Amino acid sequence: MPRTAALLIATAFAFAPLAARAETAVTLPPPAAEAAPQGAGLETAVLAGGCFWGIQAVYQHVKGVTNAVSGYAGGAQRDAFYETVGSGRTGHAESVKVTFDPRQVSYGKILQIYFSVAHDPTQLDRQGPDSGTQYRSEIFPQSEAQAKTAKTYIAQLDQGHVFKRPIVTKTGSMKTAFYAAEGYHQDYATLHPSQPYIFINDLPKVANLKTMFSDLWRDTPVLVAQAEKGN
Repeated sequence: MPRTAALLIATAFAFAPLAARAETAVTLPPPAAEAAPQGAGLETAVLAGGCFWGIQAVYQHVKGVTNAVSGYAGGAQRDAFYETVGSGRTGHAESVKVTFDPRQVSYGKILQIYFSVAHDPTQLDRQGPDSGTQYRSEIFPQSEAQAKTAKTYIAQLDQGHVFKRPIVTKTGSMKTAFYAAEGYHQDYATLHPSQPYIFINDLPKVANLKTMFSDLWRDTPVLVAQAEKGN
């Protein structure tokens, strides 16, 4: 791990106790039921829940995740550009494609983290200071098994009344394509930990992950550039 990246991560966690005041995580039960892993290889999950910087940062610290890429899902390829998606009229949501080893972290656990610390699933078309359909809460299943697990888990959480408000998370089509975001968006939270937006909105999520999912916590985040270089 480069010395510069290590120093940035250390800075992030020095700020984390103060930043954590801005974000409240929710302790949730794991999915009561989920499908077995599809084969022995890696799987992917595509999740949307506000600005992709924070979602990406959370999953980059999860054991078993081999890559987490910020991007767009829900719209057409011709509109998969930051400035265009920002109009809120493209159908895209800022999303993160998480590649993971189901032998180390299950899809159900990926969802538990998503609903617990990565975002607030009760906010409709917004997340924190960001508003618009591009910041909606949505899961884009990559298989029938993922679709079933996601829908069943949402029903389980709603029936358990674990949130004060109903969950508004959508479960999108499996035919939805994912388009990687521009390079300057990748690893943004790790590279800019003292940027005010990151400090207030995203560092608390990463700190909550470390506290609430200590068994899955990894100190060194898996960065996009490193993951792609490894491939």
